[in-house]
Amino acid sequence: MIKINYYFLITLFFISSCATVTRGTKDTFVINTSPSGATATTSHGYTCVTPCSLSLPRKENFVVTVKKDGYCDAQGTVTPRTVGAGSAGMAGNLVLGGLIGLGTDAVTGATKDLVPNPMEFTLEKCD
Repeated sequence: MIKINYYFLITLFFISSCATVTRGTKDTFVINTSPSGATATTSHGYTCVTPCSLSLPRKENFVVTVKKDGYCDAQGTVTPRTVGAGSAGMAGNLVLGGLIGLGTDAVTGATKDLVPNPMEFTLEKCD
């Protein structure tokens, strides 16, 4: 006969409602350029060559600067926004009375996604 551990199931249910646990504190952020091969740098110091993706904190605004020889520099601003999956995690905290989870999600930005994502740049030739 199989014995079910109800405490384990209840704990699992409470943990799964926390956006920090289910979504994490970082988002995969994608940068594409036309033409490719540009150097992209974020205002918080991350760098990659396009097309590329970076694992970035969900809670911070930042600017992406793209540079490529023979082309004008381009910039774009990224902002965190609360999305459906993050809202569901936050609602789970409210419904189940998880004040610790609610606070953790708010501080870590786990309820947010980076927007726009992917970020697309069409580079123009410079003289």
